[in-house]
Order: sequence, then C-alpha cells, then structure tokens
Amino acid sequence: MNSSIDLSKAYSDSGVAEILDQLDHDLVGLKPVKTRIREIAALLLVEKARQDLDLRSSMPGLHMSFTGRPGTGKTTVAIRISRILHRLGYLEKGHVIAATRDDLVGQYVGHTAPKTREMIKRAQGGVLFIDEAYYLYKPSNERDYGAEAIEILLQDMEQKRGDFVVIFAGYKDRMNSFYQSNPGLSSRVAHHIDFPDYTNDELLSIAGLILEEQNYFFSGDGLIAFKEYIQRRRELPFFANARSIRNALDRIRLRHANRLFTKMGQSLSRDELMTIEAADILASRVFDGELEGRDNISSK
Repeated sequence: MNSSIDLSKAYSDSGVAEILDQLDHDLVGLKPVKTRIREIAALLLVEKARQDLDLRSSMPGLHMSFTGRPGTGKTTVAIRISRILHRLGYLEKGHVIAATRDDLVGQYVGHTAPKTREMIKRAQGGVLFIDEAYYLYKPSNERDYGAEAIEILLQDMEQKRGDFVVIFAGYKDRMNSFYQSNPGLSSRVAHHIDFPDYTNDELLSIAGLILEEQNYFFSGDGLIAFKEYIQRRRELPFFANARSIRNALDRIRLRHANRLFTKMGQSLSRDELMTIEAADILASRVFDGELEGRDNISSK
C-alpha cells in the first residue's frame, strides 16, 4: 500500500486546473467567489487523496448556496463546480439541471411529490440548481405545497449524498429568511457563497469581452458614452449586472445596424461595420431615466 501521494500530480491529472483557469477566463472579477471555489476544490482533492491512502474520512458536504443579484455568474459557477466534482469522482456525470418552483411544486394534492422526484432523478450524477429557491416556501398560503417539495429535497439530500448535489440560489436577504424558516435545510448546506455585484469597471470589461467575441469595438467617444450608460443603468430598477450589459449591447447593435442602413448606396468599411459610436449608445432611453427592452420586465 502506498504511504504517500503527489498532490501536484493528482491535481494535474484530475483536469481541475483547466476548469479553474476557464472560470478565470470566462468571468470578470468575482475574486472572493473564485477563491472559495479553489478552496473547495483543494478540500475535495485532499479528501480524495486521503481515501486513496485508506485514511478514515467522511463524505464531505457538497450541497451549496449561491447568493447574489441576477447576472453575477451563479449559473456559470454552478456548471464549473459540477465539472470539478465530476473530474474528482464525486459525481458520476457532472451535468446541471436548472429548476424553479414551477418545476418542483404541484398545484393539487399528490402532484408535488412526483414532480420533485422527477427533477431529482434527472439530476442524478450531477447538480440540481434551484434558482430563486425561497419561492418554495410560502408560509402565508396554507394550501401551498412548497413545504412538501422541501421535505423531499431534505430527505434525498441526506440519504443520497454522493448521488447528486443541490445548489440553492437567489437574493441574499431572501435566502437568509429561507434558511431561517427551516433549520434542517440550512444544516445540510455546507458551502455558502456570496456573489458580489460587479463594479462599473468590471461591467465595462465584460462589455469589451462580449463585443470582442462579436467583432465589435467602441470608438473613443463610444467608450465614454457607455461608461455613462453603465452608471445611469445601475441607478434604475431591475439591474441585473452582466445580464443587463448583454441586453444593452444587443440593443446598441440594433441601433448601430440601423444607423449604417441610412448609408444605403455607400460602400462601408470594415471599421464602420465594427465600430460602436456614441450615437448608438446615447439614443437609449436610459439617458431619459427610463428602462427599455428586456430590462423593462421585472423579475419575481
């Protein structure tokens, strides 16, 4: 029996480093989140090494809670976590099944249990990612069946540890109330990770990456205008961080195309087809203090 193990080699062979590097590349900022993910990966790698050396060890808690506003990368991190757990042998498949209250809770007696168990079945070997999880609990409604879904989840989270992982996600304050409503639920969640809002500079970097992927770039004046757009958009309701930035760029591209269409009959240069000008940005209703497009739709 081996009496030692090379953690560096185990880390390299697992492929986890590649996933963590990809996470760094795909997500701007979020340093506390990335640090915590690396810590969890280190814990799981060491636990795996202990098992390989026949050291007594208990199954580490894997269920998690992601808190933060929309557009802060929670779903992306859930996908990476699932892949890490798969690479280290803690999950058989490493896929992610996204669910909301509507996927888990029925509308009449006897409807909730089969719906919840079907979602758990689909998540076997991977992660069940429950967004806006606090909507499962509605104490004001005596005829609500969300509590039944929670009890089934609790039972399987304990009895089927290692078969699947649950990640609860949502706004921080509402998630805190959710856990306070059910101490049993909170005790089964080993890792609580808070996703901070992006800074203005980080949002600008995200916009730059999105445009680069699509072969666009800001002109000098366009860059100044978009910085102002970010500040004004943050002050309006339903701001969803990177999601709002992506939505804004979709609308900016639309205005860019329509501006170029007014030049029908003229030859357009490569730069003209790629350059976002200040006019494409300043036409947004955000500069009049109003929401527009998809951002005008409130979330639950």
